[in-house]
Amino acid sequence: MADIIQLLPDHVANQIAAGEVVQRPASVVKELLENAIDAGASNIKLIIKDAGKTLVQVIDDGKGMSVTDARLSFERHATSKIRTADDLFQLNTKGFRGEALASIAAIAHVELKTKQENDDVGTAIVIEGSKVASQEVVVTPKGTSLSVKNLFFNIPARRNFLKSNTVELRHVIDEFQRVALAHPDLGFAMYNNGSETFNLPVSKYRQRIVNIFGNKTNEKLVPVEEDTEVLKISGFVGKPEFAKKTRGEQYFFVNNRFIKSAYLNHAIVSAFDGLLKAGTHPSYFINLMVDPQTVDINIHPTKTEIKFDDEHTLYALLRSAVKHSLGQFNIAPVLDFERDPSLDPPYTYKSGEATETPNIEVDRSFNPFQTEEKARSSGGGRAAGYKKEPAASWEGLYVGLESKGTRTQQDFSEVHFESEESTPSIFDDEKQIEQANTTYQIHNKYLVSTIKSGMLVIDQHRAHQRILYEEFLKNMTIKEAVSQQLLFPLELHLSKQEIAIIKQLEEDLVNTGFVFSKMEEESLEITGVPVSVPESEVSIILEQLISDVENEVPDSSFSATDLLAKSIAKSLAIKTGQSLKKDEQEHLVNKLFACKEPNITPTNRSTFITLSVDELDKKFI
Repeated sequence: MADIIQLLPDHVANQIAAGEVVQRPASVVKELLENAIDAGASNIKLIIKDAGKTLVQVIDDGKGMSVTDARLSFERHATSKIRTADDLFQLNTKGFRGEALASIAAIAHVELKTKQENDDVGTAIVIEGSKVASQEVVVTPKGTSLSVKNLFFNIPARRNFLKSNTVELRHVIDEFQRVALAHPDLGFAMYNNGSETFNLPVSKYRQRIVNIFGNKTNEKLVPVEEDTEVLKISGFVGKPEFAKKTRGEQYFFVNNRFIKSAYLNHAIVSAFDGLLKAGTHPSYFINLMVDPQTVDINIHPTKTEIKFDDEHTLYALLRSAVKHSLGQFNIAPVLDFERDPSLDPPYTYKSGEATETPNIEVDRSFNPFQTEEKARSSGGGRAAGYKKEPAASWEGLYVGLESKGTRTQQDFSEVHFESEESTPSIFDDEKQIEQANTTYQIHNKYLVSTIKSGMLVIDQHRAHQRILYEEFLKNMTIKEAVSQQLLFPLELHLSKQEIAIIKQLEEDLVNTGFVFSKMEEESLEITGVPVSVPESEVSIILEQLISDVENEVPDSSFSATDLLAKSIAKSLAIKTGQSLKKDEQEHLVNKLFACKEPNITPTNRSTFITLSVDELDKKFI
C-alpha cells in the first residue's frame, strides 16, 4: 500500500496556524501591538480602516530590525524571545512562539518598513499570501511600521464569518484598551477611518484609566495595594454604587499581560459580598506581579488564560486585599480594634485627680396628683428652698370637652371606610366564582389559565417581553411614540465609545420616546423618556442597549430598530419573582394574545405551553 502521510506546504501550514492566531482584525491588532512593546517602543500608533478589515497599521519607535531579521520574521517559529525550552518558564515578553507574523502574512497583504537607529536606510518588504512580492531599500524613520491590508483576502469563507463593522471595531478597541492599560508608561494613539479615537500620553495608572474611560471614572476608583513575597497587587476597584449590569470594565493583568480568570474574578466578587445589588458586577483594574516561574502562559492559543502554581494563595491574598481597601476607604463597614486615646473622655483631666461620682437621690414620696404642698427636706432630691406650685386638679383637664360636642354611640354607626373590600361569600353564584379564578400565579413566575382543552401555562417575563417588543417596534415604525417630560433633566456620564453608539441609534431612540437635549463627548442629557419607562430604569436600559449593540445581539441581519426594540423590551419586562394582582394577570394574558406572534419571545423562545386534559390524565396512570 502506498504511503499516505506527507508534509504540508508552508503556505498551507501557515493558513492552518492562522486559524488559531488570527480570528478577526482584533487578533492582528493584539499581535502587532505586543510586537511593538517587545521592540522597546515608547510611542505606538494604531491606524485602522473599516474596523480593521481593510487596514490595520501599527507604527512604533522601537529598535527596528536588520535586513536579515526583517525577512526572517515572517518564517514560522522564528523568534528572538526564546532559545531553549526552559525559557518558556521565564518569559517577560509578550510574544514568543514566532507564529504571529507568518500566520498574518498567509491570509493578508502585508507591508513592512523597518530601520535600526544606527542604519542610514531601512528595509521594505511586501508579502501577499505568504509569497514575498518585493524587498527593497527605503528611507524610513527609526522603528517599525507594519501594515496589514485586506484581511482574509484569499479565504473568503473566513471573511464571511466576520461581524459588522460596529462589532469588529468594539473588539479592536477592547484589545487596544487592554494593551494600553497594561503599559501606562508608554504613549498610545488610535485612529479609526482618519479620526482620532484615543490619544493616551505617558501617565500614572489612575490617569490612564481616566483617559480611556472618561473623567467621571476618577471618582469611582478605590486603590488596592498589597505586597507579599508571593504576590504584589496594585490597581483599583470600582465603588459598589457604580457597579454595572455588564462585565465590561473588568481587567486582570499578570506580569503586564491581560488574562481572563473566572477563579480570580470570584475572589473580587466575594470581597464585595453584601455591597452589590443583585445582577450587578463590580469594575476592577488589577495588576498582579508574580514570579514568571510560577505561571504557565502557554496553555491557550491567544494566551489570555494562564495556569498558576498556587491559585488558592492568590485567591486568598486578592480577596483580602480588596476587602481591606473597601474597609479602609469607608466603602464597607469594619470593626476598628485600635483605640485612639485622644477620643477618651477627660475623667482625669485636672492634675490627675479623678472626678467624684455624683450622689443622686430620688424623692420617693413625690406624687404629681397631690394638690397640697409637702414639706421637703433640703436633701430630698430637689434644690433647697424649692416650692412646688399648686397644680390644678387633674380632673380639670377634661372640663369643657362635653361642651365642644360629644359623640353619642349612635354617631359611630354612621362612620364609613373610604375603601372597604367586599369579601365574596362562598355561597355566591357560580359565575362570580368562575370569573374570580380565571388566572393563577405560581411561584411569582408562571401564570396559569384554563382553556377549553385543558390549561395554559405562561412565562410572565417572556410574555411581557413579546408585548413590549411589538409596542416599541410599532412606535418606532410609525414614529408616533408618546414621550413623558422629566421634571428635572437626567444627566448620564458615558465613555466616548458609548456616546458614539448612542449617536448611531439617536433617531430610533427619539422615535421610541426618548428626548435628548444635549449630547457631548462624555455625557448626555435626557429631558423625556417613553411613557412606560420609569426614570430610574433609563441608565440600566441604555447600558443594556449599548452592550447588545457592541456584541451584536442577535446578529447583523437584523435592523437597528429591531435590535433596539428587543433590548428595551428585555430591560423593562416584568421580572421573575414579581407578584401580580388578578387584574394585572388578566391584562397580561389578554395583551399577549393580542400580539401578532404571541407564542414566541423576540429571541424565539416559547412564551407559553398548553397541557390538555388527556395529557393530565396520563400523569395519573
